[in-house]
Parts: sequence; C-alpha cells; structure tokens
Amino acid sequence: MRYPDSKPTPLKLKALLKRMNVAQAQFARTLGISAGTLADSLNWGFQPAKGWPALRQAIRVELARLGASEKAIATAFEHRAGTPKNRDAAERSTTAPTSDAASSSTAKKETDMLLQKQTLTPATRKHFNLAADPFKNDVTQASDVFISQDIRFVRETLWQTAKHGGMLGIVGESGSGKSTLVDDFKDRLVREGRDLVVIEPSVLYMEENDAKGKTLKSAAIVQAIIDTVAPGVAPARDLEARARQVKKLLTAGHRAGQRHLLLIEEAHCLPKATLKHLKRFSEIKDGLSPMLSVVLIAQPELRARLSVSDPDVREVAQRCDIVELPPLDGYLAEYLKFKLARIGVDVAQVITPEGIAALRERLTFARRTGNAKSAQLTTTYVSLAYPLAVANALTAAMNVAANLGAPVVDADIVKEA
Repeated sequence: MRYPDSKPTPLKLKALLKRMNVAQAQFARTLGISAGTLADSLNWGFQPAKGWPALRQAIRVELARLGASEKAIATAFEHRAGTPKNRDAAERSTTAPTSDAASSSTAKKETDMLLQKQTLTPATRKHFNLAADPFKNDVTQASDVFISQDIRFVRETLWQTAKHGGMLGIVGESGSGKSTLVDDFKDRLVREGRDLVVIEPSVLYMEENDAKGKTLKSAAIVQAIIDTVAPGVAPARDLEARARQVKKLLTAGHRAGQRHLLLIEEAHCLPKATLKHLKRFSEIKDGLSPMLSVVLIAQPELRARLSVSDPDVREVAQRCDIVELPPLDGYLAEYLKFKLARIGVDVAQVITPEGIAALRERLTFARRTGNAKSAQLTTTYVSLAYPLAVANALTAAMNVAANLGAPVVDADIVKEA
C-alpha cells in the first residue's frame, strides 16, 4: 500500500458513493478487490502498491455506469482538505476539554471556524439555479428581516426601552444578528415616524482599558449628546457646566415631544468607570419622566462585567436588564426557508429536512468543564446556530454538493463539508 504524501484525508469518492446509495462492499466486489482495500483508499487515500492506475480507471468506468456525472468522476480522487483523520478524533477535539480554560479555548476555536467567510462559487450557484447568493447583501429592507418569536421578544424589548426609558443590555455572540437588530430598529423609527433621537458615541477605536488603547469615557458620551441633540452648539468649558448643559438640552427636546436614546455598541469593552456613570445618565429626568434611555449592544462578556457580586458596578447591574439574541435552533428550517424564498427558491431544492437536522447538529457542541483529575466534569451542549455560522456552514455544504454533482444537500454532505 502506498501512503499519500500529505496528511491522510478521505477521498471525495467516499461521499459520492453515499450520494449514489452504493454500498462500499458491493462496489468492492464489482471491482474485484477486498472491502478493506477500498475502505483504506476511501478513508485515507491509500493506494495499492501494484495496479493502482488500472484500478483507478476501473472505478471511473463503474461510476459512469452507475450514472455519476462527469464532473463528479473527475474530482472523485481528490482529497477532502482539512478533514480530521477520523471522526472519533474530531469529536474528541470538540467535546472533551478537561478544564474551564480548555473549554473556553475550544469554544473560541469553534466560533472562529464557523465565522470564517464562505462564499458560493459560480459553479454552485449554477448547479442550484440561484440568481443570487441568499446570504449576501441579504437585508436591504424591512421585509428581508427574519423575525422569530425569540427575535421578536428582543426587538420589542428594545423598542419599549427606547420609548419609556430604562437601561437595557442586548447581548449576542458574533454573527448572532446584533447589527441587523439595530439597523432594523432605526429603520422602524423612520417607517413609523417616531420623533426619537438616537445618540451613538463613536466606538470605532474603543478598547476595554487604557493600556490597550482609548476607552470610552463619560466626557465623550456627554460630547456625543451635545453634538447629536444640538449640532453646532459649543460645549461648556468645565464638566459640571457641561452636565447642566446636557440636562437643559434634553429637557428642551423632551418638552417638545422628543425621546432620546443613548445607544452604545461593543459595550462589553466599556470600562467600569463608564458603566457606573451610565446609571446617572439613565436617571436624568424631567419631573417623573426619564429623558434618556440607555441601550448597550454587546457580546456575552457584558454579563460578567455587570456582575452584582462586583461592588464597583452593582448598582448598574441591578438596574440594567439583559436580554440575549439566542441561536436559531428550533427556527432553523423556517429561517432557511425564509432566506431562500427571498431569492425565489424553494428550500427543498437546496437541502433536505435531514440535511437541516444535520446542520443543526453540526452547529451544536458538547463541552466538558471542571477538573478532569478529580473526575468532576459537567457536560453541557452549546449551540452556535447563529445566522452567520448557519450561512457559512450551509454555503460550504452547497459547494461540496455541487462539486459532487449531488442534486441537494443531505445529511451526509453536511457531515462531510
């Protein structure tokens, strides 16, 4: 047996046989070789020391007889790049961290992998007859926004906070739809003609502490309020006078029928001092009426930063409600149907129900936390089925299906992608 020069990975032929419902044992008998020899070739790319060219040609002929496309036959002997040596090894790498630190490291690798941008190839779009990429430039108007029951709850909580005052933190993983949520909120203000002023301090270069870079301080928030509510008005010289100026400007707008919302993105990077001051901003009132709502958009780390056990931020934590954008999970099939319908395609033309179930499983990871030495490990299952990860995972599977000549993405293709 001749070994491949690079790390052993399965041949695309393995997935092709699955697509065609051809049993490996029967295929081996037809070729006149042992099932073990065929399995070694399919799983590891190993080649018999003698007769490989003839065997390779015989496989091509048999595939053609069974109805495989020319494209699928041409790529059948290519290796699947980046596939783990075996499924057990792959499962061990994602399901068995032996400590909280290891679990955190594994989680980051999983998230980074699923957030790597995937793009439908021109050949894939032609294969599935797609006039456009369903996940590219996919939200340009209100009707393009997918709203599940979970998303609607977060959406309406944001809306009510903006209208009636208070402090709200909206957290979600990268790719969970936070930016879409904010954009939809602003679009809704215009659609409904609401006189609500959104104040957004710049967070372009913000870091979580001064050692790393520039933090967002209260003075910058005050400046953002003045610049937004009263463009062109010069700020008062000292901080106390500026604070009185802010209240005067907000009061004038409030009595004229305006609402004001302080919206801060990347809020998980806010320093403790600024978090403490946000409580004071939310307490600016005209009599009994709050004049400035505060909404923080952040990654889940904000929960830890707003811990009630931390005396430095306890008062803020007790006053700030936190809601989370959850993974799609039970809404996955509905989400894919929605995204594909937007470009005039039936979801059944792209992926089977079993494929959708496999996609959800592919985006769910088991993590073990605790102390392995003391055998005190707890297993939890974490879903990363957020819009960006879903788009990348399905895109990768569609590219594989097109490469194999498979009519749709099924469970096996999802597992192989």
